Amino acid sequence: MDDKVNLTKILSRLEQLEAHNAIRNCLNRYMEICDDLNPDTNLDELMALFDAECIWEGIGEKYAKSFGRYDSWQAIYDMFKAYTQKESHFVMNAHFVSSEQIEVQQQYATATWLMLQTSTFRDGRSHLNSAKLKVKFAQQTDGSWKIKHFQTQNIFSRPVTNWHSDAELPVPTQN
Repeated sequence: MDDKVNLTKILSRLEQLEAHNAIRNCLNRYMEICDDLNPDTNLDELMALFDAECIWEGIGEKYAKSFGRYDSWQAIYDMFKAYTQKESHFVMNAHFVSSEQIEVQQQYATATWLMLQTSTFRDGRSHLNSAKLKVKFAQQTDGSWKIKHFQTQNIFSRPVTNWHSDAELPVPTQN
């Protein structure tokens, strides 16, 4: 094999790995910020994860009705702003993502995850939701990857009792 061909293949594979890692980190930072939406949330940091021309939408019957579609950076910002008012919407919120699939094609990528979300709301109700995420990313001129089109589709959703309990946590005794 030609050393130049091998180096080209190696660099291509390295670019793919770096793209996958950047995309994964972008989504994980998005979830981390969404887990702690409150009046002190820096929405500029959250919105820095989005491309200048972006879309955020709930799809499928339940999430299209609940969340709707936001067709601009400003509309997405305003949607998140509603979650960060003086009295926070969430008392507790935790997102868990798994079953990741990322496909990179030059300066664009499509990725999917399964998400589990556990939430307790300001009014005391708690909810367990599962959704399929389909997210398109665009590589920026500086090489970073940002969210271009975020879609969330409900798999199941149900109310539950409060997540936190004062019940004793069973642990083995130490000798």
